[in-house]
Amino acid sequence: MNQNETQWDKLLKIRTTGRDDSHADQYRYPYEPTPYCVLKRLANSGMIGKQNTVLDYGTGKGRVCFYLSYQTRCRSVGIEYDERIFSGAMENREMAVSGARTCFVKADAGEYPVPKEVDRCYFFNPFSIEILQKVLARIYESFYEHPREIQLLFYYPADAYVSYLMTEEQLMFSDEIDCMDLFEGENPREKILVFEIV
Repeated sequence: MNQNETQWDKLLKIRTTGRDDSHADQYRYPYEPTPYCVLKRLANSGMIGKQNTVLDYGTGKGRVCFYLSYQTRCRSVGIEYDERIFSGAMENREMAVSGARTCFVKADAGEYPVPKEVDRCYFFNPFSIEILQKVLARIYESFYEHPREIQLLFYYPADAYVSYLMTEEQLMFSDEIDCMDLFEGENPREKILVFEIV
């Protein structure tokens, strides 16, 4: 395991390493935390600051929420449907240095009404296109009820996600954060695609 991963977990007083596919199926994908080096690049991009609220879909044990809240001072909300993994996020929150700036909700992402203060949504391939469609409908509802800038951030996007997102009329591709240099192998999926609602 990468030493950087365990060091950050220690610093943030959380436990988020490892993969868990015990409840994965064709619609909901395994728990695998975003690497800290990618989160660092996102935090340094200037796209998230203390005035923002990040909603992390498929938050798992909460790494994205804890790290971004710590580094950027943003507020964060994590959505997780798996009871066991969700309890890991809640345990982490009790000890985490940025726990006060985070909250977690055990919910089905497609049913969850997006709070009006949320203006950044983060995805690391948490679920299928079918669920993504429902999630986007919820985000659009929130946007139309409370118009504001909303950015959607997709790390390591699957080709199916990219194809689908490019056809969504309410979304405009606005930026890309390249992460290929952080890993060996020149993998073109190592990036964060940024979309805005229009």
